[in-house]
Amino acid sequence: MKAPRHIAAALSLLLAGCGTQLQQIKVPLPVACQAEEPTRPAMPTDALRPGADIDRYVAASQAEIEIREGYELELRAALSECTAPLRK
Repeated sequence: MKAPRHIAAALSLLLAGCGTQLQQIKVPLPVACQAEEPTRPAMPTDALRPGADIDRYVAASQAEIEIREGYELELRAALSECTAPLRK
C-alpha cells in the first residue's frame, strides 16, 4: 500500500508545479473606428477651364496647396483617433 501513496505524492507535487507558472498574454482586439472621414474639399485647379492662362493656374495652385494642407491635418486627426490605444 505504500507504493500508491508515493505515486500519489509524486503526482501531486508535479501537478502543483504546473499551477504556479501562469502567463498573461495580451492580444490586441480589433475595435471599430468611430472617426468620420473628412470630406474632400473642392480643389481650385479642378475648376479651371482648359486653356486657362498661366497666372490663373499659378494662383489656383497656390490656393490648392493651402487647402490640401488643411485637408491633410483633418485626415491625420481622424487617423490618430483610430490608431490611438484604448483607454481603460
